[in-house]
Amino acid sequence: MRDMSSTPLTQLDRVVIRFAGDSGDGMQLTGDRFTSDTASLGNDLSTLPNFPAEIRAPQGTLPGVSSFQLHFANHDIATPGDAPDVLVAMNPAALKANLADLPRGATVIANADEFTKRNLAKVGYAVSPLEDGSLAQAGYHVHALPLTSMTVEALAEFDLTRKEKERAKNMLALGLLSWLYSRDTAGTEAFLRAKFAKAPQILEANLVALRAGHAYGETTEGFAVRYEVAPAPMPAGTYRTITGNQAMALGLVAAAERSGLPLVLGSYPITPASDILHQLSALKGQGVTTLQAEDEIAAVGMALGASFGGALGVTTTSGPGLALKSETIGLAVSTELPLVVIDIQRGGPSTGLPTKTEQADLLQAMYGRNGESPVAVVAAQSPSDCFTSAMEAVRIATTYRTPVILLSDGYLGNGSEPWAVPSVRDLPDLTVEHATEPNATDEKGEPVFHPFLRDELTLARPWAVPGTPGLEHRIGGIEKADVTGHISYDPTNHDTMVRLRQAKIDRIADSIPDLTVDDPDGDARLLVLGWGSTYGPIAAATRLARTSGAKVARAHLRHLHPFPSNLGEVLRRYERVVLPEMNLGQLALLLRGRYLVDVRSHTAVRGLPFTAAELAEVIHSHLLEVSDTTMGARA
Repeated sequence: MRDMSSTPLTQLDRVVIRFAGDSGDGMQLTGDRFTSDTASLGNDLSTLPNFPAEIRAPQGTLPGVSSFQLHFANHDIATPGDAPDVLVAMNPAALKANLADLPRGATVIANADEFTKRNLAKVGYAVSPLEDGSLAQAGYHVHALPLTSMTVEALAEFDLTRKEKERAKNMLALGLLSWLYSRDTAGTEAFLRAKFAKAPQILEANLVALRAGHAYGETTEGFAVRYEVAPAPMPAGTYRTITGNQAMALGLVAAAERSGLPLVLGSYPITPASDILHQLSALKGQGVTTLQAEDEIAAVGMALGASFGGALGVTTTSGPGLALKSETIGLAVSTELPLVVIDIQRGGPSTGLPTKTEQADLLQAMYGRNGESPVAVVAAQSPSDCFTSAMEAVRIATTYRTPVILLSDGYLGNGSEPWAVPSVRDLPDLTVEHATEPNATDEKGEPVFHPFLRDELTLARPWAVPGTPGLEHRIGGIEKADVTGHISYDPTNHDTMVRLRQAKIDRIADSIPDLTVDDPDGDARLLVLGWGSTYGPIAAATRLARTSGAKVARAHLRHLHPFPSNLGEVLRRYERVVLPEMNLGQLALLLRGRYLVDVRSHTAVRGLPFTAAELAEVIHSHLLEVSDTTMGARA
């Protein structure tokens, strides 16, 4: 055995680690703690949790595998990584489910104790791959370690059952990986002390297992080198690791503070949006009211009722819930009240893939209501950007008195990255003024309130809090007369109101920035366009393509309804536009119809984000086609 100082230390610029095991093995917690310890060292990072929909899937089976992937580096990164450099496999199912993703030369750390005949048979292994030489022949560096036995042995002095001791094996694995990649475990120890403060024996057992894993790394001859990844250069500031759902919750709170409105969330728990409800329910001290409804329809009704009462009404959901909320969203369109609807998209249709990601709710967000029922649509592009997108959704909703559907997805909602915590004074001013006095006179010269007398710039109607003296008015789902708000069945008035509601949404384009294009030399012939969570994979793919000399531009849309004013000009500037989407081409369909540009789709609906290598290959193939087309025209 040897001490840590005798182990050579190798510097790396980036590493991708994937922890995988049964859904009850604590892989999400292990990955989360390794991520936090990594963030404290100043690395840039990106994560990809991946877990089954079942609370406790059948033990040792492929459907029950839960994994957590972390990419950390000494430079700016945009994705959780295409393939893991290290796989920690807690059982045969975890190995088999993830083996195809491993590149040649990757390291496998496997819990040899779990590779029993019974567990091997569950996943179709006749012989243990840890013993038949197949992994070494495939070019993998294999460390078969008895992690369960090591944990039980380390906790021999504890008055716990063997099963209770075995549960700490994830902490032993975390300690070992922390040693291997030079991570400080102080943050994890503090986390455990807080989590198990009321269970001192469980706390001490987890601490001992964590330290035992670290000590094993220090003394074993099994690992020839340790690794270190230096901090990434970042602008000065205060940083924290944040998931998309956490950022979304904080963005809503910040927007409420900057608007001067109380925040009211009406929500029904649904994967993968429930974390926003959890986050906001802990912030009652910041003036946040959360209402857990009995169903999706009640939840959006609560949010719209809060808006009617003068508050910032918000509801959160996923695709199935968005469908159920559609009638009330239409009511918000008719009443012209601000409402923020957050859709954390998942695989569909119906129940679909509750814990997997997808971008397939765009057309539902745009058109999934009866009648001409226009709403604004905004999409977040990264976990930290969920904060900015939430504030932008609130700005649009309150300024233009309209529902705004804010699209995120499971990849963004559960994934994490560093976030520079902004100063409140640097956040935009979203101050809202409610109507406080009559805005017109009747034929007798008496002051009256006209609920649909619109702002000339925004076409927004005044927002009057019920009970304000002199501002009594009528709103509801039945069509109202322009200006006065009286119930109206007049055909011409209906035509006017339908067009005004659409014109109001169109006016939003005047307040959003032009689409910016990343085209370093200004001479690219191919534009890769994206929206939502494809931002990271597209950014990484264009970087990769450019390293081989490819001329490629990229742009990313935040505002999907209305589009930026210069979008048509940008699309026509390039010989070819390629649009990757995690659906079957929904935005491409809209762009072709709107701008008559032959947008080329690249689509996938696998429940996983695109990889950079996949999109780089798509870029190269389209560049070859563009080049061949040009050569053919010259010939």
